[in-house]
Amino acid sequence: MHLKIRAIFALGAIMAIIAGQSSAAASTKPPLSGWMAGFAPASEPAALPGSAFVDERGRRLSFEDFRGRLVLVNFWATWCGPCVREMPSLARLHARLGSTDVAIVALSEDRLGWKKIAPFRAAHGLGNLPMFHDAGSRTMFAAQVGGLPTTILLGRDGRELGRLTGPAEWDSPEAEALIRHYRDRRD
Repeated sequence: MHLKIRAIFALGAIMAIIAGQSSAAASTKPPLSGWMAGFAPASEPAALPGSAFVDERGRRLSFEDFRGRLVLVNFWATWCGPCVREMPSLARLHARLGSTDVAIVALSEDRLGWKKIAPFRAAHGLGNLPMFHDAGSRTMFAAQVGGLPTTILLGRDGRELGRLTGPAEWDSPEAEALIRHYRDRRD
């Protein structure tokens, strides 16, 4: 009888350890619900290519300029209806989370560059949203973006954490939870 009790306790201890490990593993997975249900975490995070893009003053930048921050890169265009729809939510997200820890990079694929981007930004009240131009769509092609809008989340090391193809409400609770998940983890 004494041996049976020991075996039951041992089995219970093993089950508790397994349960603890599975809940710890589950907590490392990003929350993927609502607007973020289509977010595909990268199985093997790789750095995005070092293509350059430009800000409205013509200054050339790359993702290397954002190293050390979590970066939400949104590939969009003024002629893309779903892109236009999600831009205000990106601006609101930037107002809430944009900081020294999180950068929002709205990367326009418009061929006419700032001749299209600047009036669009003004007409839609997006003055606070960091916008850039991807001349010749070099960055988009190098990142293997297949359609617009596509949003890629980069880690502090510049490696892709995952991506979402299609529109989203970026200031939704589930989008903020996803970003906070990656922002707050320390691996």
